[in-house]
Amino acid sequence: MSEEHKKKIGIQDGHDLVQTDTKWEQRKGRDTDYYFYDEVDADGNVVGKYEVSVSMSIYPPFGTNVSWKQLS
Repeated sequence: MSEEHKKKIGIQDGHDLVQTDTKWEQRKGRDTDYYFYDEVDADGNVVGKYEVSVSMSIYPPFGTNVSWKQLS
């Protein structure tokens, strides 16, 4: 999943995403998974933090939405 999220966020070559946490919630007819990442440079230094949310309707037609935001 992290490679897909890396492309979605637009992480530059030589940097990587390291997953630090996940959480799940269900409300208002949606099942949402949250993934938390640190962006690290080639030397392993944290240069950014991100949250990626993957939300899916629990009712037909089961549409999925993926979004992200930078935390720092």
